[in-house]
Amino acid sequence: QVQLVESGGGVVQPGGSLSLSCAASGSIFMINNMGWYRQAPGRQRELVATITRAGETTYADSAKGRFSISRDNVANTVYLQMNSLNPADTAVYYCYARVRPSVWSEQDYWGQGTQVTVSS
Repeated sequence: QVQLVESGGGVVQPGGSLSLSCAASGSIFMINNMGWYRQAPGRQRELVATITRAGETTYADSAKGRFSISRDNVANTVYLQMNSLNPADTAVYYCYARVRPSVWSEQDYWGQGTQVTVSS
């Protein structure tokens, strides 16, 4: 079994910054893509950013220029640095990992979510 544990959420004023992290542990042979999604009240979960094992990144238009995703393949950890936050960024943020528990299998895992609230 694999667990994803997120940390770093909280309350921040508009224009502020937050850094999220998500560590994967358990039965892991290798992790392919990792990423962050978010879900605001009454809305569907949406992509924020993803990163491949090689470090190639993709961002939602709303995140471009403000957010930065990175990862540590040795620590099986993905990070999200969020700058210039605004109230529209308020949501529960979920990390995601496509994990190979062995050479022969692959499965998607999700973290439990961490609340980010941007408010004055």
